[in-house]
Amino acid sequence: MQSPESVPASLYEKRKAVFPKAVDGRFRRLKWLVMIVTLGIYYITPWLRWDRGPYAPNQAVLVDLAHRRFYMFGIEIWPHEFYFVAGLLIMAGVGLFVITSAVGRAWCGYSCPQTVWTDLFQHVDRLIDGDRNAQLRLEAAPWGAEKIFKRAVKWTIYLAISFWTGGAWIMYFADAPTLTREFWAGDAAPVAYGTVAVLTATTFLFGGFMREQICVYMCPWPRIQTAMLDEKSLLVTYKDWRGEPRGSVKKAEKNPGGVGDCVDCNQCVAVCPTGYDIRNGPDIQCITCALCIDACDKVMVQLGRPRGLIDYATLEDCKLEREGQTPRPISRALFHTRTLIYVSVWSAIGFALLFALGNRQRLDISVQKDRNPPYMLMSGGELRNAYTVKLRNMESRPRPMQVTIDGLPGGTMWTDDMPSDKAARTLKFDVAADRADPMRFYVVAPAGTHPQHFEFKLKALDAEGGEDESKVRFDAPGEEE
Repeated sequence: MQSPESVPASLYEKRKAVFPKAVDGRFRRLKWLVMIVTLGIYYITPWLRWDRGPYAPNQAVLVDLAHRRFYMFGIEIWPHEFYFVAGLLIMAGVGLFVITSAVGRAWCGYSCPQTVWTDLFQHVDRLIDGDRNAQLRLEAAPWGAEKIFKRAVKWTIYLAISFWTGGAWIMYFADAPTLTREFWAGDAAPVAYGTVAVLTATTFLFGGFMREQICVYMCPWPRIQTAMLDEKSLLVTYKDWRGEPRGSVKKAEKNPGGVGDCVDCNQCVAVCPTGYDIRNGPDIQCITCALCIDACDKVMVQLGRPRGLIDYATLEDCKLEREGQTPRPISRALFHTRTLIYVSVWSAIGFALLFALGNRQRLDISVQKDRNPPYMLMSGGELRNAYTVKLRNMESRPRPMQVTIDGLPGGTMWTDDMPSDKAARTLKFDVAADRADPMRFYVVAPAGTHPQHFEFKLKALDAEGGEDESKVRFDAPGEEE
């Protein structure tokens, strides 16, 4: 049995805080562009307007839970059309496969929300605390007036960004100007305040403090991606055959040809947002942001050595370059067989959705038969069945429509809003814009009618036209015809 002194205090290594150094280069500028575009889309989109007429909301992108609608500019998705949303989600998943197959973890390095907000918070760190060396000194310094002041200012900015992030999210689910007024007046729904509180807390914690731990330990996507990468995938790669053995500039001057191009300056590690050393080879800790390429290229230029010691490359191209051959063009690395298959699947789904969207009916009829009682015997011997009928008008304007019985000999119908002596085989209605209101229909058939199926047929009477139908059962004594 082990003594208490021989048992380790902890089986887990304490986190080493990462303080990435600022760097400039083509990939850093690309990250700036992606961050500005993605944050701009997220924060601004709820405030964009889109005129849909007087009967529909004018917010360009809106998930209207109260009325069960999803609006996206000129597109309106109803609950029974949820397959469009499912199709978009499938396209998003296949799109991730395309990106991973072509350029590795570029999603993680540039567009993932965790990456974008972490990058934003790291810029706040540099604004308040200074660059990497200043941050390290402040971290090691004892708590004093300066450290407390800087931490308070920085965390306040974190909290403001986090609150803005949570507030922007709820704007997608209600009219943004109206909800903003209600929120600050204290009149918004409790779920709005709860959602903002949760998103504020998670953004503050994940982006401000946990950062790379989310990517390395919590996110499942890096583990999934490893099964999708092969020797044909573009990755951020350290060319060890060129960089090793490492040696300083002075050592290289004393021993020309005896050391590689890597001068062991550790700039690639200093700029990495996860603190990973890319010279150790591919790893899930590398999010493929390529900032190490910018840092290394800068050092190589200063030393008068060729760029690309760390570069985007496939394992196949690295093998060719190591053997002294010319690597393939970047286009061949991007568009290999597996990537083209993913693109084809992605495109097929997209075209199918567009085709379905362009050919969908803008009206719909759905019928639900009353089960109890299955039928009623009228005083004259006729048989009556009751149905709940929904006439759905998916246009942003009222439309005249007619409903006709087809397939029930001698059958007529009327609704709760009309007397039974006005029963007919065809009824006309003015259906309100963007509505699907239920109505009570009564269908009467002559005495002696057997159980059978028939159809309610809906037809629009305006210039745009359109038809739909719903097959239902008419219950009566006897066996079905």
